[in-house]
Amino acid sequence: MANKLRGAVIGYGFISGKGHIPAYLERAAKTGDVEIVAVADICEARRNLAQESLPKARIYSDYKALLESESKNLDFVDISTPPCDHAAIAHAAFDKGLHVLCEKPLTTTLEDAASLLKHAREAKRVLFPCHNYKHAPVVRAIREIINSGKIGKVRSLTLNTYRNTHAKGATEWKTNWRREKKFSGGGIAMDHGSHTFYLTFDWLGTYPTAVTAKMSNLEPGKYDTEDNFTAVLTFPNGIAHSHLTWTAGVRKVIYTVQGDRGAITVDDDDLQLAVMRATGGPDVAQGAVQWDVEKRSIDSHWMDASHVSWFNSMFDQFQTAIEKGDFVGKEAREAYLCIQLITTAYRSASEGCRELPLGSETP
Repeated sequence: MANKLRGAVIGYGFISGKGHIPAYLERAAKTGDVEIVAVADICEARRNLAQESLPKARIYSDYKALLESESKNLDFVDISTPPCDHAAIAHAAFDKGLHVLCEKPLTTTLEDAASLLKHAREAKRVLFPCHNYKHAPVVRAIREIINSGKIGKVRSLTLNTYRNTHAKGATEWKTNWRREKKFSGGGIAMDHGSHTFYLTFDWLGTYPTAVTAKMSNLEPGKYDTEDNFTAVLTFPNGIAHSHLTWTAGVRKVIYTVQGDRGAITVDDDDLQLAVMRATGGPDVAQGAVQWDVEKRSIDSHWMDASHVSWFNSMFDQFQTAIEKGDFVGKEAREAYLCIQLITTAYRSASEGCRELPLGSETP
């Protein structure tokens, strides 16, 4: 196919092995518009597994060797390494004239994020983060309801993510790398904060102006990153509360979206829509209204940590960005704002939960 994209996956850990690669193989079989021709990983055992999954792919022990040998055969790279290496690999890919699909968080520092956006523009190559939660069916349903106007103007949000442990990496390498700052750049806020924050941007339709945060580490002698994180985001038109934990007794997301005429509550796949209806009665207690309540179950496979079923929709967006030459689009700019928010929240927590301002401009 003339429009087939040839890609290389750099980092063959859990998310690429269970998520990205199976999604690419399914897409290749159905549409034929993508092919993974090479994989790089620093772990020999993971390289062997990559070869089993992709018998025809060429396998490399590091990204530099892959780019040196394969860049002329490639259109893009998929960066699925720990975050500490995202920026260096992306810069190297841009230098070779390749588009970049990158796992979240885009980088671990705001300076690196700014540098990547600048380089993508200069290289005229797409920088696209894996903001895959937008593609969960139940999250799509939230957006449709907001767009319909049924709940009116959105005024406040709560986004709570409960996990019984940190996401474990491949057992053949370092299964606990997310708890080591030198690899991850931070704890649950760095690992999971992007998902929460870009959803708040979408549902409130703007960007926050300030943040206050608190975090804790329940195993300080074992790990050097936080496992619990709470933040309050101030927006020009509302407020958002988020809580992220790796120490819960359950794996679950609970989201609420409060409008001036109704509300949405999501508990994993279960969605409840409550819409106010005027009754004409006395304006006391809860007011002269009652609620019409609709309940739905929208299969979104939240328990599958690979989120493989969400990948194809996200890759469609990446493909469209390449076709249109949208090198630093909305997703990339919001990835930068997520890093700004995370790093500012860390500073807030370290300074006694002091509220700190945020900018809304990107480089």
